[in-house]
Amino acid sequence: MKQKKRFIAGANCPSCHTQDTLRWWIENNIELVECVECGYSEQRKPKSMEQTSRASEQMIGIFKPE
Repeated sequence: MKQKKRFIAGANCPSCHTQDTLRWWIENNIELVECVECGYSEQRKPKSMEQTSRASEQMIGIFKPE
């Protein structure tokens, strides 16, 4: 199934600052944003995946009693 890419009305590209050139879609549970003018792109993972990756970064070790 082909994914619909939608334009974000009124949004400015962080790179080239052109308005109404950003498009957004979801692919494999990752949000993708792309500027059709300059090629800028950004990826965002769902919050549940971000929390999981942060938890593993903060873990010091696992206590295993003998």
